[in-house]
Amino acid sequence: MAQNQKQDQIHEQPLRILHVVRAPVGGIFRHILDVANGQVARGHHVGIIADSLTGGDRANAALAEIAPCLKLGVRRVAVRREPRFADLAVAARIAGLIWKLRPDVVHGHGAKAGAYVRLRPHAKKLIRVYTPHGGSLHYPLDTFKGNFYSSLERALMNSTELFLFESAFARDTYQRTVGVPAGLVRCVFNGVTSEEFEPVIKADDATDVVYVGEFRHIKGADLLIDAVAKLRAGGMPLTLTLGGDGEETEMLKAQVKRQSLGDAVRFIGHVKARYGFSKGSLLVVPSRGDSMPYVVIEAAAAGVPMIAANVGGIPEIFDSHTDALFAPSNAAAMADAIKAALDNPAVTAARAAKLRQRIAEHFSQQAMVEGVLAGYRDAFARR
Repeated sequence: MAQNQKQDQIHEQPLRILHVVRAPVGGIFRHILDVANGQVARGHHVGIIADSLTGGDRANAALAEIAPCLKLGVRRVAVRREPRFADLAVAARIAGLIWKLRPDVVHGHGAKAGAYVRLRPHAKKLIRVYTPHGGSLHYPLDTFKGNFYSSLERALMNSTELFLFESAFARDTYQRTVGVPAGLVRCVFNGVTSEEFEPVIKADDATDVVYVGEFRHIKGADLLIDAVAKLRAGGMPLTLTLGGDGEETEMLKAQVKRQSLGDAVRFIGHVKARYGFSKGSLLVVPSRGDSMPYVVIEAAAAGVPMIAANVGGIPEIFDSHTDALFAPSNAAAMADAIKAALDNPAVTAARAAKLRQRIAEHFSQQAMVEGVLAGYRDAFARR
């Protein structure tokens, strides 16, 4: 009886929830904003701690927009990507903010923020939550970084009341490379808003193929350029739009120039996803590694024709539509998949329509927010 009353109280009373993330960029940042907005709409008191060195004007604008809704506010702390001694001072700063804001839930997103959150000692009235978002799970165990990060994860594993994985792939990878946690483990898919199910109208200047995302090695834009070069060499006059920016921008531009693709490939910079989708007949997701990429869910919700690498959590989005997947880190396999999709537009469009229905049933923002909150409630009840 007392346990049931405690659960009802947790369910009804507003929670004080603090989200902590290193870099306010990409899908991880979008996830936090969507979850935070959903939690605020349900009456909870929410705050965000994020790195002050990354994200630029886009992060500043997004945080300024959500800040008036956050009763625990927005705090920016300088956090470097790679481990360093200065991390001890950063951890102390974040611990001080946690003490000052008195959250019931402190939710770390990504490896570094997850470490800061879980270095905090156990407390009776607080739960520590961790969502890896891929992060350290992408490093092979036979590398120095892979060994270092898996050892750190193992040391912090049982200082975590709740693990919220965004894919079964991330959960299984964690349990295989790190271990099986004593804390609660839940899978909650990323989700999109109802507005994102509106169809995308293809632009008049659309190219054959489009890429939308960050320019990082793990995202595989270089592989896509190689695939386009291969198809053009074989006589297919393919054109490509690259929407995005990042650390590999100049390298990718040099690759295009080196392969004499200047007339076939254009760069349009960072753009909103739906605008990017409109710039091509076929979206290609060439990732070398991914957990549950938003770009795939967003495109599928909008009914955008798409093919993607068969890697990470991407197959969980496509489910039975395996004909849209190609072998990862393989430009030749990608080229074959592009040709098949463009040569059979009716089949590609029909698959996109079926995938859109699947996203509506399993990948909504509402389901994501409810899943996260249910995980919190279960972790409190377990305490």
